[in-house]
Amino acid sequence: MAVKLRLVRMGKKKQPTYRVVAADSRSPRDGRFLEVVGTYAPRGSSRADDAAIVTIDHDKALRWLRQGAKPTERVERLLRSSGTFDRLRNGDHIAEAAPQTASAPPVGGDAASAPPAGGEIAAAPAEATEA
Repeated sequence: MAVKLRLVRMGKKKQPTYRVVAADSRSPRDGRFLEVVGTYAPRGSSRADDAAIVTIDHDKALRWLRQGAKPTERVERLLRSSGTFDRLRNGDHIAEAAPQTASAPPVGGDAASAPPAGGEIAAAPAEATEA
């Protein structure tokens, strides 16, 4: 099975966002994929902030590249701009880390407001609910 790192289109009409995915080269563009490696928002997070946002999980991308996955031209550019290709060339082994972004994260999408991993929601302390 030949694996490619490529973009899958998401978002609304005329407001594209993309996922960088590892997919079988025979599957369609927006079809089945093996793993999400990152995201790319070419129009930025808002009209006021139009800088492109690139978020790549370096560990996942490096693992697929070392296994022989071939990136498309656009994904190769994104990997170079995020520094993943430099790490591959240097042979660095990266420990478990959060994805790196090339610019500021989108508004309202920060990790502090996200629920805890595993789907667990923390309950309020018992003494605060008693009255």
